[in-house]
Amino acid sequence: MPILGLAPELYPKKPAHFDIEQVIRPNILALHPYRCARDDYSEGILLDANENALGHSIPSTSTLEPELQSTLGLDLHRYPSPTHDPIKKRLAELRGIPGPEYVFLGVGSDEVIDLLIRVCVAPGKEKILITPPTYGMYSVCAQVNDVGVVKVPLELSGDAGEGGERGRFSLKVDEVKKAVSADPSIKLIFLCSPGNPTGTLIPLSSIRELLEYEDFKGIVIVDEAYIDFADEKASAVSLLKEYANLCVTQTLSKSFGLAAIRLGIAFAHPALVQILMNTKAPYNISTPTAALALSALSPSAIALMKEKVSTLIKSRGDLLRGLAELAPLGLGSVIGGNDANFVMVPVLEKNGSGKPDNVRAQKIYKTLAESEGVVVRYRGGEPGCAGCLRITIGSEEENKIVLQKLGELLKEL
Repeated sequence: MPILGLAPELYPKKPAHFDIEQVIRPNILALHPYRCARDDYSEGILLDANENALGHSIPSTSTLEPELQSTLGLDLHRYPSPTHDPIKKRLAELRGIPGPEYVFLGVGSDEVIDLLIRVCVAPGKEKILITPPTYGMYSVCAQVNDVGVVKVPLELSGDAGEGGERGRFSLKVDEVKKAVSADPSIKLIFLCSPGNPTGTLIPLSSIRELLEYEDFKGIVIVDEAYIDFADEKASAVSLLKEYANLCVTQTLSKSFGLAAIRLGIAFAHPALVQILMNTKAPYNISTPTAALALSALSPSAIALMKEKVSTLIKSRGDLLRGLAELAPLGLGSVIGGNDANFVMVPVLEKNGSGKPDNVRAQKIYKTLAESEGVVVRYRGGEPGCAGCLRITIGSEEENKIVLQKLGELLKEL
């Protein structure tokens, strides 16, 4: 069954073992998408969408926060563009992909994750594969959509160092291959790179192995929310031209510092993008979000983003050195690849045994938040993360405070 809206010359050809029509649920392939008013016309006297022609009713003298006043000048009484092509064009240029037909926009990466599951995985019959410890929303979206979850943990031992192809939190490629060979109902593989909470990159060589594995007929999804804090050549976006069975998700929440506007991105072959466009809600990206996103993708804003990322990477190094100095108080060595805007460090037993201590870590976590006004994240319940606190890289002053308060509590608790 053809993909509605996709030009014949855009059908995927590589890799040879991948047939997107066998991955997408039949009811989605057959779907005639909702055609909204702005799909047809967006200029002129617009009397086609039952909008309020007199505009919004928020007075310019309202108590709206000063930083939001400028949004009142936008066409808030009109439905937004259903496609936002200017944003897609700038994203394609930024990431070096052929064009906007390779870009899909969602309400945060979470909408993209949920939509991918809905279009590919049949409820009650089919499954996704995840690699714990990893981002929790993959499992949440799977449960909401009544699809199964197969778990293949990352390498949890640090015997071979951190990250890479064999170190702690590396992808166990052979185990993933075994899992998908044994269970053809697995339609999607979710990989997080750099990982959350691991902060560890998955090498492109490992991702490529899965993309070329002929037993797996589904799609490999690489979640790159933190990719700008890693090596600039580490992104799986570079593989998109070769592999139609790859989808890379990113966001403006992290490196761009725009978590509040909720803009997520999927970079994928035009065939998959077309399926997502056919299925999404008609006006999923709001006009204020689109206006801010377009501004954030201007050359001057991108230059400033990169400058701030460089500052945070330097601060990450400073924080790592500060944490290492707390070792005599019962703080373990930082674990993971440190390729994101956070680090993860285990709290150890106070008796000097060197063993991670979940109870002590939880006490420190709660006391930091409730008594000291410093909020970090307890991750001790995740596989391979016993006793761990995940600490986001803050400003220079915030990093000094968290080190000071953490040191005080390690002495006390």
